[in-house]
Amino acid sequence: MIKVVILGQGMGASHFSVGVERIKVGEVEAYGVPLANYNLKYPISELEIVASYDVDENKIGKTIYRVAKELIGDYIPIPKTLEKIEVRRGIHLNSLSGMPVKACGLEESSSLSKAIDEILEEWKELKPDVILNTITTEYARPFRDVSELEEAIAEEKTSLLTATQVYAYIAYLYSREVKPIAFINAIPVPVANDPAFLNLCEKSGLVIFGDDCATGATPFTADLIEHMRERNRRVKHVLQLNIGGNTDFLALTDENRNKAKETTKSSVVEDILGYHVPTYIKPTGYLPPLGDKKFVSLHLEYVSFNGVVDEIVVNMRVNDSPALAGLLVDLARLGKIAVDSKVCGTVYEVNAFYMKKPGPPGSKAISKIVAFQRLLEWLKSIEGVKL
Repeated sequence: MIKVVILGQGMGASHFSVGVERIKVGEVEAYGVPLANYNLKYPISELEIVASYDVDENKIGKTIYRVAKELIGDYIPIPKTLEKIEVRRGIHLNSLSGMPVKACGLEESSSLSKAIDEILEEWKELKPDVILNTITTEYARPFRDVSELEEAIAEEKTSLLTATQVYAYIAYLYSREVKPIAFINAIPVPVANDPAFLNLCEKSGLVIFGDDCATGATPFTADLIEHMRERNRRVKHVLQLNIGGNTDFLALTDENRNKAKETTKSSVVEDILGYHVPTYIKPTGYLPPLGDKKFVSLHLEYVSFNGVVDEIVVNMRVNDSPALAGLLVDLARLGKIAVDSKVCGTVYEVNAFYMKKPGPPGSKAISKIVAFQRLLEWLKSIEGVKL
């Protein structure tokens, strides 16, 4: 079994929890899981959610079943098996500041060091194999240096830290003291792109996948850009608008959070084309009636043969959270496979396909079509994995 701990029991985590349980009993097909039809070492049925953490007072103490019922139960049946897992209080560090949510983390009633110790002890009892980080988008700067990271934690310089960075540090402590595990970073906070955390991986065997899962418009744009590159068409500009009505889009109305997301989304264009292109690619609005089904509009103009200028205009609606959840099903299994194979640090071949800003630092984004083939080649090279 692959024991999974979830950080942030929001829409994405709820779709993951519900979807996995429904797949296990044959209620739905594993559509949206890229590697579902490949014979991985661990089938989806091996995933077992053992704990969930959040800081929203409206979720803490409730079961995943009840939280999912409130979030998506009006249109998706919620499996009763999720009644056994209660949402625990996690670390806040103001990750929900400015949001219309009553939130409180463990560190707010005691101290950060005690909160770290408490969660670490809980994980020692839970014995997780994979940590899935799906908390609301935070703004963060990489530490780059281990000593600066550990100093910030030891001296409780909370203004320098995010919940994601602290959770990743707890994953390092657990890997060092108990056994190596995988930390999947589905949000833009630089972890797989932070040399400090990769250095900690070398000391402990921790595996980190990240950063920021590519779920909807970004992979579509990346593949379209690859199409332009392969046909030697000169791209003049790329415009991509994203408007949604879920909690993450509400969080992205904050300028710093939006900037973090914009950085991971826009870097793909120049990485693939090899030259600078004027771009406007970022979350651009929050409209509650849209709910989780975001609106995406893409406009790309390019120069073709004989100097002729063409353009592509695409509009689409994408269910945001289920798209993320399908990727998490693969990432949890790949994380366990990487740990079993004694990989430590991060794996570019995994990140390039699943993430907007693939680690390690300095790595370039590539189209998802190309990245998928590299992912399969990596899997074939891992002992015991047959495709």
